[in-house]
Amino acid sequence: MRITRVAVAALMGGALALVPQTAGAAANCAHTSTGLVPLTDLGTGTYQGAQGGLYPGGTNTRPSAHHTAGVNLAQNQVLPRNAAGQVDLVNGKVVLISIGMSNTTQEFQKFVQTAGQYSGLSSKLVLVDGAQGGKDASAWADPSNTTWSVLAGRLSAAGVTPAQVQAVWLKEQFVGDSLGAFPAGSQNLRNALANIVRNARTKYGNLSLGYVASRIYTYDPARSAGAYQQGFAVKKLIQDQINGDPTLSYGAGGVAPWLSWGPYLWADGLGPDGVAGGTPGRSDGLEWKCSDLEGDGVHPGPAGEQKVADLMLAQFSTDATTTPWFKN
Repeated sequence: MRITRVAVAALMGGALALVPQTAGAAANCAHTSTGLVPLTDLGTGTYQGAQGGLYPGGTNTRPSAHHTAGVNLAQNQVLPRNAAGQVDLVNGKVVLISIGMSNTTQEFQKFVQTAGQYSGLSSKLVLVDGAQGGKDASAWADPSNTTWSVLAGRLSAAGVTPAQVQAVWLKEQFVGDSLGAFPAGSQNLRNALANIVRNARTKYGNLSLGYVASRIYTYDPARSAGAYQQGFAVKKLIQDQINGDPTLSYGAGGVAPWLSWGPYLWADGLGPDGVAGGTPGRSDGLEWKCSDLEGDGVHPGPAGEQKVADLMLAQFSTDATTTPWFKN
């Protein structure tokens, strides 16, 4: 049986969140490559002294113990719950929310639509788009910011409660991709992301799992470095949790959800030759065309939104930490 609330939650969550592109902004479609290496290809190599890979040691694979912990939570804690948060395998719901900025709400809404066409989708799952245009990491890092009350309203409109929220898709950045000097700027963003996941865990007591995504490529040269370096902030956040940072503890008595990449979206435009379909900007073939983005070269257009949605569905429908509750 399909989820009937999914589309409702997405529409109510996203219709107010889209932000028009900046007046006068225009993509530089000649900016097809930065020459930077995606984290997934950088491996044990370094960028300004920072090691690549998504996880510690330059690898793109979750450490075994962290993976097992996520699987255990997915199987034993992320369960259909009633409005009070009690396990109800018959009538309960599992709520997956999004938290982030304008790009996030655009991509998550497309994911909702794409997931709604997936035949294996769980009938217990409700997707609620909490992301809001113009609300950067600094806004969400403040537990009293109106972003949280807006999200609360969207949960209510979707017919679910905070106690039923058990997973989050987080994609955030500072406004304008302005991180400043590396690595201090990425560390500042990492700290804001840590505050966000702690805020979320405080507000949603049954929140167990968090999937943190990276920025896509931008055709605005002034924002290229910040968009790329955002990935290092996400990596540092997840790596600190893996390494036992007590301010990111998860599970029973924890202060944050268990965290994972979900997914890494940055690729170097069209790659070194600047030709669509030529040498790609990432070894797995992912590339970002100027036509994938809106006219500002920053926000995803319909093609870009679908590209992100497809990558998200590929992960959520196959990852051992998501399949127990995402699929029937």
